[in-house]
Amino acid sequence: MSTAPALAAGFPVVTDHGGDLGAARLRFRDAPEPWLDLSTGINPWPYPVPPLAPEVWQRLPDPATIDDLTVAAARAFGASDPTHLVAAPGSQALIQWLPYLRRPGRVAVLGPTYAEHAACWTAAGHRVSPVAGTESLYHESWDTVVVVNPNNPDGRIVEPERLTALAGTLAARGGWLVVDEAFADLAPGASVAAAAGLPGLIILRSFGKFFGLAGLRLGFALAGPAVTTRLRQALGPWPVSGPAAVIAGRALSDRAWIAETRGRLSASANRLDRVLTAHGLTVLGGTPLFRLTRTPDAGTVFEGLGRAGILVRRFEAHPGWLRFGLPADADAWHRLEMALS
Repeated sequence: MSTAPALAAGFPVVTDHGGDLGAARLRFRDAPEPWLDLSTGINPWPYPVPPLAPEVWQRLPDPATIDDLTVAAARAFGASDPTHLVAAPGSQALIQWLPYLRRPGRVAVLGPTYAEHAACWTAAGHRVSPVAGTESLYHESWDTVVVVNPNNPDGRIVEPERLTALAGTLAARGGWLVVDEAFADLAPGASVAAAAGLPGLIILRSFGKFFGLAGLRLGFALAGPAVTTRLRQALGPWPVSGPAAVIAGRALSDRAWIAETRGRLSASANRLDRVLTAHGLTVLGGTPLFRLTRTPDAGTVFEGLGRAGILVRRFEAHPGWLRFGLPADADAWHRLEMALS
């Protein structure tokens, strides 16, 4: 069962991305600077980047550095075997590569969800179908099923036991289950990383969202050798930069920072719920990094926030929805509340 409210069935899903301040400045030319960007699901309190030795910048990353990174990631994610992990320059790169590792077939994407999954499988020649309920994932002869868990934008969670069972069903006929866990750092109990290596199961993890360092462009695939071998071949000998590997290796090993940050983000998400509700928006769900709301005045609210120099995420296919990220400091909270008022 889902842990978030059911949302409108059917696609097309979201086709735009957050974070485009250039477009916002063109649309709201008189908005005050600096802009307050609440349109992304990125932690506004990033992991403190440590000083790096000059050779980290000057040399190509050696295999030992990448190995250290995957060991740290496996421990952080709860995977038992680091060889099941492949590091990549962002989970988006993996989303784009995976469809080309299979012959074109029938793909189900559980949604509404992150639009790049359907777009990338379609671009690779697969027949993609949006699926609004989990039951359809079991009753059709899909070649591949894609589930974002926790889901973006509503935070829906499918229980790990159901996902591993589905992976087994698909693997029995040579199929795949792709589980995008971009926001699972904040819901570790929802992760299926402990099952990494299970036939037919491919897990995607993002580094930049929870750690607030999206500019590093780092992500991971967790899978069995049939998939990891092909991904390593596709990505080449230097799949990520040396600075990204060193910084992320330290961050993923910093258990105290991870625990403190989970608490801080959850408390801030609760505060954001109170602010949004107080101003007449209905909170539909989300994760501790963003909240999805519904209001019949979404267009008016979006425009009003834009004129105040505040960017939030809107959804072309769902005009009543708005998604809010977390304000980073007291001034940002004040600006948001004043604009909503």
